[in-house]
Amino acid sequence: MICTNFGIAKREHGQNMAIIIHQRLNEIRSAESIEQLVQFSIGRCHRLKGKKKDHYAMDLIHPYRIVISKDETTVCCSRIEAIEDYH
Repeated sequence: MICTNFGIAKREHGQNMAIIIHQRLNEIRSAESIEQLVQFSIGRCHRLKGKKKDHYAMDLIHPYRIVISKDETTVCCSRIEAIEDYH
């Protein structure tokens, strides 16, 4: 719900974070693939390592990231996994 409803995102994370969350969602929707997000460093998108090696992250307000996973049956990502500080 946080990712699809600006009001909930604002209530949970504050206005500045809600704006950036929704900006990242628009960038994800506009991309042809996660690889395109990585290639052009959109939101500083990068593949994660270790336990999260099948996930990608994009910057929000430091130190938070939006973590996404790729569905092999679609062109782009299929799921927002988390909004977190995983460092």
